[in-house]
Amino acid sequence: MASIRRRKPAEAAKTSDSKILSEEEREEREGEEDRSKKKTQKWRKDTGKKEKPKWSCVDNCCWLVGCICISWWVLLFLYNVMPASIPQYVTEAITGPSPDPPGVKLRNEGLKVKHPVVFVPGIVTAGLELWEGHQCADGLFRKRLWGGTFGEVYKRPLCWVEHMSLDNETGLDPPGIRVRPVSGLVAADYFAPGYFVWAVLIANLARIGYEEKTMYMASYDWRLSFQNTEVRDQTLSRIKSNIELMVATNGGNKAVIVPHSMGVLFFLHFMKWVEAPAPMGGGGGPGWCSKYIKAVMNIGGPFLGVPKAVAGLFSAEARDIAVARAIAPGFLDNDIFRLQTLQHVMKMSRTWDSTMSMIPRGGETIWGDLDWSPEDDYVPSKKSQRNNETQNPGKDNGDEVTRGKKTYYGKMISFGKEVAEANSAEIERVDFRGAVKGQSVANTSCRDLWTEYHDMGFGGIKAVAEYKVYTSGSIVDLLHFVAPKMMERGSAHFSYGIADNLDDPKYNHYKYWSNPLETKLPDAPEMEIFSLYGVGIPTERAYVYKLSPSADCYIPFQIDTSANGETDDSCLKDGVYIVDGDETVPVLSTGFMCAKGWRGKTRFNPSGIRTYIREYDHSPPANLLEGRGTQSGAHVDIMGNFALVEDIMRVAAGASGEDLGGDRVYSDIFKWSDKINLQL
Repeated sequence: MASIRRRKPAEAAKTSDSKILSEEEREEREGEEDRSKKKTQKWRKDTGKKEKPKWSCVDNCCWLVGCICISWWVLLFLYNVMPASIPQYVTEAITGPSPDPPGVKLRNEGLKVKHPVVFVPGIVTAGLELWEGHQCADGLFRKRLWGGTFGEVYKRPLCWVEHMSLDNETGLDPPGIRVRPVSGLVAADYFAPGYFVWAVLIANLARIGYEEKTMYMASYDWRLSFQNTEVRDQTLSRIKSNIELMVATNGGNKAVIVPHSMGVLFFLHFMKWVEAPAPMGGGGGPGWCSKYIKAVMNIGGPFLGVPKAVAGLFSAEARDIAVARAIAPGFLDNDIFRLQTLQHVMKMSRTWDSTMSMIPRGGETIWGDLDWSPEDDYVPSKKSQRNNETQNPGKDNGDEVTRGKKTYYGKMISFGKEVAEANSAEIERVDFRGAVKGQSVANTSCRDLWTEYHDMGFGGIKAVAEYKVYTSGSIVDLLHFVAPKMMERGSAHFSYGIADNLDDPKYNHYKYWSNPLETKLPDAPEMEIFSLYGVGIPTERAYVYKLSPSADCYIPFQIDTSANGETDDSCLKDGVYIVDGDETVPVLSTGFMCAKGWRGKTRFNPSGIRTYIREYDHSPPANLLEGRGTQSGAHVDIMGNFALVEDIMRVAAGASGEDLGGDRVYSDIFKWSDKINLQL
C-alpha cells in the first residue's frame, strides 16, 4: 500500500505560492467553468430537472407572514360562518355561565323608559372628522381623523398631526383646516372597532325601551377649551336646546346626565354657562338646572385634576410610555421614518387647550406639600375593605398597617429619588422663577417639529432641575416657565386655585366655571350628583424625573424608570409613585367633592344638593375570553361594568340615590378627605 505523506503547513504555503496562476490561465479556467455551467443547465433542460433555488431569510419571513395571515383569515371565516351559539357555548364551558346583562335583568323587573339620558364623552373618546384640509388630506372629506380605524395615522402621519393640531395662538382652527366632532350616538359608542366606550350602556338602555329620541350623545370637539366649543361650534347652545327638547317630548321628565372623564368638567362648566346671562352665558336663568336636570352621574370624574396630565404636558409621557422608552432606548426619541414621535405628540397635544383643564386644582391644601399629603398612609398591597354601608366623613376603615419609609406624595415632581424621599429641611433649592434661559438648545432644523423647549436654553433647563422638587402649588409656575405660550392660552380659560369668597364678581368669568373649588353648584335642591368610579388599581400620583441625554431636537426631561422602591410594598414603581384609583384618576380627585366639598350645605353647594359616592372595586377578567370584563374598575373599561350600568339605568328609570343604597365605598376616601383642611 502506498504511503500517504501529509504536507506540512510551510510546505503547503510554498507549493501554493509556486502555483499562482497567471491572468491568461485564470481567464481560461473561468471560461471552462462557464462552459461547464452551460453544459449542466442544458442537461437539466433536456432531462426536465430544475435547479434548486436558494432559500433566503427574506423568503422565510414572507412564508411565515403568509401562513399567519392565511390562518387568521381562515379562523375569522370559520368564526363568522358558525352559529352564534357555538362561541357562546365554548366561552361558558370555560368561564361558566355568563350573568344576564343589566338590561335583561331590569326589563324582567318591569323597569321602563322614564327620564331621557344625555351622554357627555371625555377627552379623546369621541370621534373627529375632516371637513376642510390641506392638499395632503385630499380624499378625506368627512372621514374620521380620530376614532375608528386610525388608518390615516399610518398612511400619512405628518399630515395627520398637522390636521389634528390647533392654532398655537388662538386655540382654534389653523388656516385652511376644519376638523369637527362626529354627531349622533356613533360619535362615541366605540372608540375603535371592537373597543367599546358607551356601546354597552346604550345597548342595555335599549333593552328597556330607550332609543335615539330618549338618548343623546353630547359630542363636542374635546381638543378645544370648554368656552371655545361654544364660540366656534355653539356646542353648549346645542346641548341646552336638546335637553329642553327631550324633556318637553318626554312628558316633562327631567334628564339624567352621564358625563365621563373630562366630560365631567365640561358639564360642570355647562351648568354655570347655561344659567349665566348672555353673551358670556346661555341666558337660561338661575332655575334652569333645577327645571331640566334630575341627576348628574359622573363617571371617573377628574374634579380636582390628574397628576398624569402634568407628566403629559411636561415631558409627553406617563408611566407606560416611560417604561417603553426604557425597554427600547431611543426608539420613541429618534427620527423614525422622519417622525420624531414624542416631539410631535408634544407639539400636537400642547395646542389642545382641553389638556390644561386637568392640571391639579386646589394646590397644597388638597394635594399636600413637601412633608404631608392626604394619602400618606396608603399601602399598595393592602386589601381594600369591602363595606357596602354608608360611611361617614372621618370614619377609619379599621386598617392597621405597618409602613416603612414615608411616602411624600405632595412632591408631584422630584429630580432624583433621594430628593423624593428626603424631608423638606434636607433639600436645598435654587428658585427657577426669573432664571435666565440662555442659549437655545435646539438647532434651526428642529423648529419645524419643536415645542417651546427650543426657547428654554441650557440655563432654563438647569434652573428647572436645580429647583429639585415641585408640589401642586408650584406646578402651574413650572408649566408657565417651560411652556409660556401654551399656558398663556390655558390661563385665559382655566383656573386652579381655591376661592376665598365665592360672591366675588370675578368668579362670574368662565375661566372659573370648571373648577369646583372656585364656583357654586346651581340652586337645585332636588337634583342629585353622583360620583361613580373604580378603585383598586395602582394610579399615578407623583414622578421622579431626570435630565435627558443631550441630543438634537430632544425633550430635556424624562421619567427616571430606574427609580424603584426597596420593598414589594413600596409605592414607587418605575419612577412613578402610585395610589388607589382607576388607573388614570386618583381617588382623591374623583371622590373628594362628593365626600366632603359638596356634602351637605357648603359654600360650594349652597342649596344642599344630595351627593353620593358609588365605588366599583376592580376585578380583572379571569381570561381572554371575557374580553375587558364585566367588573372592571379601569377608567374606560368601567363603562362595561355591569354594576355601574345597572346603577345608571335604575336612576334613569326613576330611582334616587337612596334607592340605590346611598354610598358604596371601598377606598379610604372619607378618611383622606377629613385630613384636608378646607373652609366649607
